[in-house]
Amino acid sequence: MMKLNNLTRFFAIALVGSSMFFTACDNNRIFEENKTIPETGWNSDDIKKFEVDIKDPSTATNFYINVRNADGYPYYNLFLFIKTTFPDGKISTDTLECILADEKGKWLGSGIGDIYDNQIPFKRNVRFPVAGKYTFDIQQGMRTEGVPLIMDVGLRIEKAE
Repeated sequence: MMKLNNLTRFFAIALVGSSMFFTACDNNRIFEENKTIPETGWNSDDIKKFEVDIKDPSTATNFYINVRNADGYPYYNLFLFIKTTFPDGKISTDTLECILADEKGKWLGSGIGDIYDNQIPFKRNVRFPVAGKYTFDIQQGMRTEGVPLIMDVGLRIEKAE
């Protein structure tokens, strides 16, 4: 019985230690969230909303858009409309083309099986003008309703190095 308790204690310590290690490896992250796209496809009226509370606007940041697609995605790219609403109500809009495959059709990003994760640079070395709550709305900008096989879309904001 004593060996089981020691073994259990060892695994608990190893689990806590490894989770602290993985958390420490990503200490540049300010915000990251991904939202699931319905299996039926991504319609243009399905806007994914991300709310970010910025406490320190003096920090230079990099923005990334996370896109997860399946192998059968019928396009090499994905157009996104990104609307940023500032704490004072001002709005900024951007269009971003996410390249998901090279010119030969080979998927970019990291893949496991037939699923590929891409982290697309959106903005580099920018500072938020003021502290407060920012809202980012991400909408698919393809000319097709029900864009198939996009599984998730997300936003990552990290400290610039």
